[in-house]
Amino acid sequence: MPKLSHAGLGLRVGIFAITGILTLQFVSMLMGWAGLLVQAAMATFASAAVANGLSLRIYEREGLSGVGLAWRVGSLRNLGIGVLGGLVSALAVTGLPVLLGVATVSKDPERNFSLPSLIFVSLVFVFGAVGEELLFHGYAFQLLMRRMGAFSTLLPIGVLFAAAHSNNLSAGWMSFFNTFLWGVFLGLCFLRSGDLWLPIGVHFGWNWALPLLGTNVSGFKMVTTGLLLKWNVGPLWSGGDYGPEAGLLTTLVLPVLGWCLFKAPIDTTRPQMFEEDE
Repeated sequence: MPKLSHAGLGLRVGIFAITGILTLQFVSMLMGWAGLLVQAAMATFASAAVANGLSLRIYEREGLSGVGLAWRVGSLRNLGIGVLGGLVSALAVTGLPVLLGVATVSKDPERNFSLPSLIFVSLVFVFGAVGEELLFHGYAFQLLMRRMGAFSTLLPIGVLFAAAHSNNLSAGWMSFFNTFLWGVFLGLCFLRSGDLWLPIGVHFGWNWALPLLGTNVSGFKMVTTGLLLKWNVGPLWSGGDYGPEAGLLTTLVLPVLGWCLFKAPIDTTRPQMFEEDE
């Protein structure tokens, strides 16, 4: 990768951002007929695909594999470990309160288990996880990380990640803080594996498991199993209508998940965007 001036770096990141924003707005407008969750997931995916694809093609002569989506030996392992980590973490923030008697699981009086709904929500979460990871930890993130270092990149991108979710239903200061932590954590997952499969797996596993266990995800309610998690404590722990992502329990679980992934047998590779300057 040729050495870049600050102006050159700003130009590449700027084109990435402008392309992504314009695509996001255009696709959101086209999908105004869809529900808010579908609209957000598909617009984010399209925005990320166009911004990354265009930037990679112009500047690197690469496809999306250039930002960590190449399927190689170890990719399935990283994806699987990520999904498992997300699932277990979601189970912790919902199962522990039940075991401690501060929450109960009951049958949703309004909706029952629906296999089509489960399949549909699963597909939406696949597009959502891939889209958000490409958007926040794809080309621009990796370029900035390579030029500016981890600390100078992880924290600002974490803030952007949190800001992107700040307009969700029932969002507040605690959801912003935890989403910031998630943004930093998912960036660290990329550094741990050197590809996007680990953070995509964690992202999907967490989002997918929460509605299965009867709770909201980032302010969205999606009934897939007919279960409903009812809390007996205040929103500081439960997250209120936003879901566990706005609760203190998520804040405590994230470092444990990080330690487990640090110890897990992740297949690590050097990111292509981190190659030495030529």
